[in-house]
Amino acid sequence: MGRLPPVPYRIEFSPEAVDHLDGLTARQRSTLLDAIERQLLHEPRAETRQRKSLRPNPLAEYRLRVGDLRVYYDVGDTIVVIKAVGIKLRNRLLVGGKEIEL
Repeated sequence: MGRLPPVPYRIEFSPEAVDHLDGLTARQRSTLLDAIERQLLHEPRAETRQRKSLRPNPLAEYRLRVGDLRVYYDVGDTIVVIKAVGIKLRNRLLVGGKEIEL
């Protein structure tokens, strides 16, 4: 018998992440949502050039990089919770219009 494909994770957005998405342009939102579905649906913990686990911080366990956009998320048994969406401008990270440090 062949191996079964992994069960897809459910993706949920925190209320803060929804607010952060609303602050993006329609093009940025579309690009980001496409990348979230492609990158986080099946193996959200697997590290790649775009995904990595973060040092302990108050924001999230993992980060997904999509161009200058950043998605910060936590992973449960069957769920990925998008905690925040930010924009990286050189060495500054803006989340919800505010600069933060990780």
